[in-house]
Amino acid sequence: MKKQFAVIGLGRFGGSICESLSKQGMEVLAIDTNEDKVNRFANVATHAVVADSTDENTLKSLGIRNFDHVIVAIGDNIQSSILTTLMLVEQGVKHITVKAQNDYHEKVLNKIGAHKVVHPERDMGVRIAHNIVSKNVLDYLELSDEYSIVELMAGTTVNGKTLIDLDIRAKYGCNIMAIKRGETIDVSPSADVSLLKGDILIVIGADSDINRMEHALFDDED
Repeated sequence: MKKQFAVIGLGRFGGSICESLSKQGMEVLAIDTNEDKVNRFANVATHAVVADSTDENTLKSLGIRNFDHVIVAIGDNIQSSILTTLMLVEQGVKHITVKAQNDYHEKVLNKIGAHKVVHPERDMGVRIAHNIVSKNVLDYLELSDEYSIVELMAGTTVNGKTLIDLDIRAKYGCNIMAIKRGETIDVSPSADVSLLKGDILIVIGADSDINRMEHALFDDED
């Protein structure tokens, strides 16, 4: 059976989630108080309704507790975001993901029972900053305050060298999860694989270790 999702708030973030879930073949209920936004997603989502998510009876009438996952993507109205999340928790929704505006907002959401809190603007800012600082960092995903997954592009320094030659795990404490070469992806590559300039390495490790490795092996000038 297809999973059922509800997206509350159809701004840029909520709208993007709604479109992505729909493209993946999921059943999506799109909810917003703005009729124009709802009409915009009427042909994207499975169902799109104009509704006030802070009203308990409205949520009950939509059968919100039967959805597998509800995403609260309400924009600048923190009060509505908090009240909506509280209603969802009280109605026993299985999984609730909420967009937070700031750290204070996140603390409140966590206290009232949100299962996952995200900061899309902040997280994207961090990813873009890493990309700007180093031309070798193609993408960056923060796992925690100290650990991340990074995509690094191989340059001349590592060209023709094997993972054994580089001894990345022993020297830098990082693990190579996969190597992308063109259209092919080698997951959990063997230690005798030779790297080529242009290969993309997907690396997991502590931020400090990744930075050491990047500067030592991936800071090519050309």
